[in-house]
Amino acid sequence: MTCRQLGGPCDFAHRGSTADEVIKAQDGHLKEMVASGDESHQSALKDMKGRWKNPIAGMGWYKKTKREFAELRED
Repeated sequence: MTCRQLGGPCDFAHRGSTADEVIKAQDGHLKEMVASGDESHQSALKDMKGRWKNPIAGMGWYKKTKREFAELRED
């Protein structure tokens, strides 16, 4: 899945055998990009950090992402 598919601003591809691995990779990508000064990723990082302040909405995003990951064809 790409950063954009996960709510970010770019098309950087994340790979993993599970949705959780891809989500974890996205979290690291967002943190790395913001730390390097990339302002375009700041809002996505803020959204990711804030997602769990509202557990119901956060779980909705998580389940949707897992579904979308499951629907992807394997490369």
